Amino acid sequence: MPTLILLMIVGAAGFAYWNAARAAAEHAKQLGRNACSAAQVIWLDESVHASGIRMRRNEDGRLGFERSFRFEYSYDGVDRHVGRMVLRGDRLVSFIGPVRPSVTPIDLH
Repeated sequence: MPTLILLMIVGAAGFAYWNAARAAAEHAKQLGRNACSAAQVIWLDESVHASGIRMRRNEDGRLGFERSFRFEYSYDGVDRHVGRMVLRGDRLVSFIGPVRPSVTPIDLH
């Protein structure tokens, strides 16, 4: 009987972890799509890839997972660039990705 309860607890914890990981990946996918759209670049493969996970403390001091994701984008459909983002819970804490290059005119007078 105690073995069954232990297996149920482990199964519930595994399901909770898997569910949180899927939710984080979907959130990262939405953030990557929005960033590529805002920068007017092509979001390649239309997906994000989990690249790391670690335990970190949130602002309130509680332990939680910090997940890293990467995605690829292109300015012209020929080149490939890698973007990266880090989510702590469902909050974006770091983003490296596409930006639209711009030139600021300099007034020489």
